[in-house]
Amino acid sequence: NALSVVTGVSGSGKTTLVKQILYPALKKHLGEIISQAPGTYKSLGGDLNMISKVEMINQSPIGKSSRSNPATYVKAYDSIRSLFASQQASKIKGFQTKHFSFNVEGGRCENCKGEGETTVEMQFLADVKLTCEDCQGRRFKQEVLEVEYKGKNIFDVLNLSVEEAIEFFKDRRDILNKLKPLDDVGLGYVKLGQSSNSLSGGEAQRVKLAFYLAKENSSDHIFFIFDEPTTGLHFHDINKLMDALNALVEIGHTVVIVEHNMEVIKSADWIIDLGPDGGKGGGELLFDGRPEDLVKVKRSHTGTYLKAKL
Repeated sequence: NALSVVTGVSGSGKTTLVKQILYPALKKHLGEIISQAPGTYKSLGGDLNMISKVEMINQSPIGKSSRSNPATYVKAYDSIRSLFASQQASKIKGFQTKHFSFNVEGGRCENCKGEGETTVEMQFLADVKLTCEDCQGRRFKQEVLEVEYKGKNIFDVLNLSVEEAIEFFKDRRDILNKLKPLDDVGLGYVKLGQSSNSLSGGEAQRVKLAFYLAKENSSDHIFFIFDEPTTGLHFHDINKLMDALNALVEIGHTVVIVEHNMEVIKSADWIIDLGPDGGKGGGELLFDGRPEDLVKVKRSHTGTYLKAKL
């Protein structure tokens, strides 16, 4: 279990090595379906029997539709719906967990199908989205919104930020355990019900990371691959991200990162440096080993800049 970083200047072959050779080769070895054959390589070595799964954590959107949100992705919303269904007002009205879902019929507003807005198709212009007249953008039927927990209904809860929700559900360990990883990866400001469409690529990537951190007592040993996860992050958020990545290693997983950021590179257990240049001048293995030894490699641009950080 280690945190390894693949480094090198742009165009040196980092993405080709990791995404086009290593990732599909590992999936093929594990008997998983691959969309394209791995690039040319001699052999796949190491203790491969230790790996039970390989996951590429990229910046593609979470979920398959705009209905996906951070709360549903980390499975916190299942526990929240169960909590609302257990309230006395729900029992009197005969409500079940499905009544607090905006994905199925029952409790959602049927005029907007739980979206909170309706779409007006314009023939020659972009579609116009309008707040639903029936629910006033609150996504659920009025009788469902009358069910409250600690003074808030289900719509109010979906509008809480992760930080606010952690405080609100502080006495509900089942919900707290799923929300805390979102805060740990620096997403405390994101709303629980925020549409996946409105999340940036970096935010979506960190939601996926939080999902794995929230998994309890998993016996899987997963080989994680991250492609430049620090893109667009403030240095304070980078520190939070590094804590989360190290937490994956601590619970028995392996992490490989393609990265330019020196704060990440200096924190690695092992570095693979490609180069020395980009394009035709790249693709050569300059170094593999510990960060402190990379600075001795004169041909490495990464080593030159890393020296100041160490």
